[in-house]
Amino acid sequence: MLRFGLRSKFILLSCFLFLLPWLGYEYVWEMEKFLRQGQEKTLVGTTRALATALHERPALFDSQSNFLDQVVKGRDLYAYNLSNPIQLDGKLSDWQPYQNLIWHYDERYLQGDKTDHQSDDLSFDHMVGKYGEFLYAVFKVTDESLVYRAKNSLSLTRNDHLQIMLKTPEGEFKHYIVAARQDGWVNAFDAQTNKPFTKIQGYFTSTATGYNIELRFPLSMLGNKLGFAIEDWDTNKVEPQLMSTSNILNPSDIGSVLVPSPEINRILKGMGHSGSRIWVVDNHHRVLAQSGSIHHADGVWADGITDKPASTWWQRFEKTYLHPLYYKVLTRPENEFLDTLHDVAAMQGTHIAKALSGSPASSWRLTPDNKAVILSAAYPIWIKDKVIGAVIAEETTNGVRTLRNKSLEKLFNVILAVMLIGTVTLFFFASRISSRIRRLRDTAEQAIDAQGRVTGTINYSDSNDEIGDLSRSFANIVSRLGGYTNYLETMSSRLSHELRTPVAVVRSSLENLQMQPQSELSQKYLDRASEGVERLGKIITTMSEATRLEQSIQSNEPELFDLQKVITGCMQGYQLTYPHHAFKLDIYDNPMPMLGAPEFIAQLLDKLINNALEFNNLDSAICVSLVKDVDEAILIVKNKGPLLPQGLAEHIFDSMVSVRSQQLQQQPHLGLGLYIVRLVCEYHKGSVTALNNQQNDGVEFIVKLPLSKDVTKKN
Repeated sequence: MLRFGLRSKFILLSCFLFLLPWLGYEYVWEMEKFLRQGQEKTLVGTTRALATALHERPALFDSQSNFLDQVVKGRDLYAYNLSNPIQLDGKLSDWQPYQNLIWHYDERYLQGDKTDHQSDDLSFDHMVGKYGEFLYAVFKVTDESLVYRAKNSLSLTRNDHLQIMLKTPEGEFKHYIVAARQDGWVNAFDAQTNKPFTKIQGYFTSTATGYNIELRFPLSMLGNKLGFAIEDWDTNKVEPQLMSTSNILNPSDIGSVLVPSPEINRILKGMGHSGSRIWVVDNHHRVLAQSGSIHHADGVWADGITDKPASTWWQRFEKTYLHPLYYKVLTRPENEFLDTLHDVAAMQGTHIAKALSGSPASSWRLTPDNKAVILSAAYPIWIKDKVIGAVIAEETTNGVRTLRNKSLEKLFNVILAVMLIGTVTLFFFASRISSRIRRLRDTAEQAIDAQGRVTGTINYSDSNDEIGDLSRSFANIVSRLGGYTNYLETMSSRLSHELRTPVAVVRSSLENLQMQPQSELSQKYLDRASEGVERLGKIITTMSEATRLEQSIQSNEPELFDLQKVITGCMQGYQLTYPHHAFKLDIYDNPMPMLGAPEFIAQLLDKLINNALEFNNLDSAICVSLVKDVDEAILIVKNKGPLLPQGLAEHIFDSMVSVRSQQLQQQPHLGLGLYIVRLVCEYHKGSVTALNNQQNDGVEFIVKLPLSKDVTKKN
């Protein structure tokens, strides 16, 4: 039967938690695509509805200007809608908001000979605008030599002056001249009769580079043709220079003028609450009317999703803590962005070209600062079978983006709740698993001590998962290791017991044979046999010694003794026993009382000294030091000789581990000496370590034994 294991559970749960937010996120993005498509269709429908209201109404359009072959900027003028009336003072401060709309006229617009013209001789900046029932015009003229009209002169043209040529609504061409005698208010004169024409008013002021002229006249006197010319007279020149917007000397060459249609504007006002910015252009792309602001054109999708004050604790929590987190990923729609079509005279675009060719179209574009996406739709306006213009509606995608953000906020809330519930569930699930693993770990650590001996058993689990299998495997392994370890621990005592009798028999037989006369060859073999029996006896004694020590440790009662006295006495005995070896001693002078077994300490020192003697170089001394460190005694035994093999320093205190070379193995050795040292240290609650010395020419053993604290305080 298949079991649904922990790994499968984690994988399925992780896949589920990952799949849920991904599906929701993809769903919201697909929803945004559909909303954008719906916005595009809706906007095309808006332009269609408005174009329907303008179909077959030729009175709303200037038929003459619409049937021009080409509209040239600079020649054909456009009266921009002004936000405020212009104060006629010649300072041009009221024109500052429209600086990018002012057209510069240079030698390209010079009439006649251009060979001697310099940029400082004559040039001007000009634009016209509409406010209320008046048309305003501004001229910033660059002229190195200003010539006023003489005070007593009847002539209007032998001085610097402005010429105006316009076509009246009745189709009559009128020519006017503005010539100033001094800075201040000026009126136009009829060029034919030289009589003042007070409907054209203005202000003339001289500047460091020339002069400024501001004009105003009623729109009622203006048809669809308008041209201006600056005639410059200089005292050092016989012929004047004439620079004009168009050739005003020939009425047929005068440029057209387009004034935004008030009738179309009134129709557009009815669409002012559609949530769109709407334009109406003629078939030359010139703007006839405009309504709305693109900064507030979010479309119908933005209705009802404006931010409202938080009224509940959850809304306050969401707005204060969650939204700052969400909007590190999401982007808020920008209400402030760069609008290049804020106030233009002509509009361009592939969708507009298609609409003027008779097909509705739409397009998407980014604002120059990349802060907003603008959707623009265009629909043709028909008069009979000819396209006379187009309706253009524009909206930002801020409404759709806001709706998308609202949906993602709700999605993130759901994801957060699911993740929170999943996290809590996983936490308890993982806590339960980790607690079972910790219990198994603790049981395993308690069953096997630091030396690898099995001291207990593992209680296995009946659960039908991987941890249950692991606990049962551990229990089985520990059980088998326990039996094998017990066999190894008792093997030395059984071997020593079983081997004593045959060894004694062999020894007595050899002794009886040696009492009989033998040949030289037989005696040689008897000596070898006796030597082998002796070595075998030493091995048995060593095995018995380790077994007896383990048994003695288990039954020994600790007593209070002086460690310094035991170490000093043992070292005196070693100096007498090994007169051919040098010992260097550094023994603590005062008593060092400790609780334990002095005979075990002596046995520990025996093993360390024997180990040092076996590995020590013949020409070097064995250093033995005993120092006191707070409540601890430190015994150090050093010798110069072979270094410890790499990675074996932690294992030489295990049973039956030896690092002796092949030459030293001529003596019987089972690797139990340092094992006995470790047993003695553990009995006294101390520790022993072995390491190569700092000079890297020998080995040192460091034994740390705790002193009796109560006695130490009394001393």
